[in-house]
Amino acid sequence: MKIFGLAGWSGSGKTTLTARLLPALIARGLTVSTMKHAHHNFDIDQPGKDSYVHRMAGASEVLVASANRWALMHEHRGAPEPSAAELMRQMTPVDLLLIEGFKREPHPKLEIYREVNGKPLLHPDDPFIVAVASDVPLPHAPLPVISIDDIPAIAEFIIHHCGLNPPQARKSRMNADVSN
Repeated sequence: MKIFGLAGWSGSGKTTLTARLLPALIARGLTVSTMKHAHHNFDIDQPGKDSYVHRMAGASEVLVASANRWALMHEHRGAPEPSAAELMRQMTPVDLLLIEGFKREPHPKLEIYREVNGKPLLHPDDPFIVAVASDVPLPHAPLPVISIDDIPAIAEFIIHHCGLNPPQARKSRMNADVSN
């Protein structure tokens, strides 16, 4: 499973970019999953629901399942927050795992930069950032800079950087070989 991250300050558009990238990557025949870092007290459960009652009663894990989906909630109960690598081991293998957030973790990342945020660039202090998606030109950046709105170019960069060979690309090359 190839790993690639999207890192940036809050409000930079990581979630929007992830949502736009997913269809572009999947259309190329890749299987893609996502992992997102959230704020400390996020909750996917609702008070009054049975699973919430189970967690509040002290269950370490609660798995909720239906015909359409399942979700596993794990309470740390005072244990330290797991690293991205530890969490990745919980994921079902796919071609590409896109990681949103976890900006301090050591995996290859695309920095998402929006000048309007007024925040500094991350890549000067992070050797794991391999390119920048920006809403403004960055002529002095030592890394590739891609327009934040050029989804096909960002998808292609990720595919190339990860060494992926999507089925659509294999099919196109096979058709070219047959016609020669």
